[in-house]
Amino acid sequence: MIHKYKLNGFNIVLDVNSGGVHIVDELTYDLLDNVQLPFEEEVPEKAFEKLSKVYDAEEIKTCYAEIVELYNDGILFSKDDYEKYADCSVASPVKAMCLNIAHDCNLRCKYCFASTGDFGKGRKLMSFETGKHAIDFLLENSGDRPTLELDFFGGEPLMNFDVVKKIVKYARSREAEFKKKFRFTITTNGMLLDDDKIDFINEEMSNVVLSIDGRKEINDYMRPRPDGSGSYDRILPLFKKLVEKRGDKEYYVRGTFTSRNLDFSNDVFALYNAGFDQISIEPVVSGSEELALTEKNLPDVFNEYERLADRIIENEKNGKKFNFFHFMIDLDQGPCAIKRLRGCGCGNDYVAITPDGDIFPCHQFVGMDEYKMGNIDEGTFNQEMKADFAKAHIYTKPECKKCWAKFYCSGGCNANNYQYMGDIRTAHKLSCQLEKKRLECAIMLKAMKMMNEQENE
Repeated sequence: MIHKYKLNGFNIVLDVNSGGVHIVDELTYDLLDNVQLPFEEEVPEKAFEKLSKVYDAEEIKTCYAEIVELYNDGILFSKDDYEKYADCSVASPVKAMCLNIAHDCNLRCKYCFASTGDFGKGRKLMSFETGKHAIDFLLENSGDRPTLELDFFGGEPLMNFDVVKKIVKYARSREAEFKKKFRFTITTNGMLLDDDKIDFINEEMSNVVLSIDGRKEINDYMRPRPDGSGSYDRILPLFKKLVEKRGDKEYYVRGTFTSRNLDFSNDVFALYNAGFDQISIEPVVSGSEELALTEKNLPDVFNEYERLADRIIENEKNGKKFNFFHFMIDLDQGPCAIKRLRGCGCGNDYVAITPDGDIFPCHQFVGMDEYKMGNIDEGTFNQEMKADFAKAHIYTKPECKKCWAKFYCSGGCNANNYQYMGDIRTAHKLSCQLEKKRLECAIMLKAMKMMNEQENE
């Protein structure tokens, strides 16, 4: 399987199974449209007749021979070496947890998937005892995993920060006993940040996600306080202080875009110009009719992704660089095979815990009672559901199996699939279209960078 497209003056051919990316000339690009497996020894008559009206006959023959050679070398139209690993996608130890430390929030974001913080179940905070049980659950269900990931999430985690600190201390106290190491992340809207919280976060959190939507006018419309006033002027200086004091530790600012700000590259660069170099802007595909992206928005969104890629290229030419999350991909066949087949691992090696101790496949499943997996206080954990999520990979998702992007998106988001399509194994079409466009831009940027590096050697 191959995928070919034109972008930014390049003719790009992706060999899906090998992950190889080829920048080709016009003849090769057109010839690939007119040949199919199994290859004949000579150029197929119909293809030759059609292309000889535009290209030199000998060049067509030479080009065809080169395509056949690439195929014989396993570089183009390569075989699928991943499906054989599908049976290895089985239930595995839990290695990561999203701890919903607060089902409450001090903002009222208009697009919030969590019903402004309480997930539709009422506002509450996690107790330290439940947090301890969550740590114990993770340790006891992690098998031989040496590193455990734990994300403090909400709602707004800083509304329950004393418990956050106690849980971190408790987890650290058990590392030596279990011969494991915790990596903590916290996601915050920043409203309650102060110097003490910044220092603790920078000391203990391996990563931190800072929620802000770009330009002041966009952020303040989308992310108001309960009284309707904006949050931008409060959080921006605090985020800048946190990042400046963080050194080389990981962080990123995470925003959203909706049908209201289809010019979202301006929000990306607003964040960059504010001093941030690790940036994510995510699309909103659900919510009110006013904000949610629809099929009719796709041409504008696609154009904006291309515009963002062009702006990144121009930015780097001037010696300025930042990472845009959705354009960061690996063209070298990483990560491991199983990761490429099933993505994030929700419901299998990743779970979310609510303030009541309920277990869900991930934070986006929280509140969907049909996907409650158990309760840590009650000692229940649905192993059948866990095994089912382990088998939810690209070879059990019919549309994904046929898709050129499958090894990059790994079957998409199970929560989105269920919420919008009613089945974790049925891909959400709108999300797929957005993902494929981002990938095309990302592959172009990566391929162009590799070409420039080769030219400069």
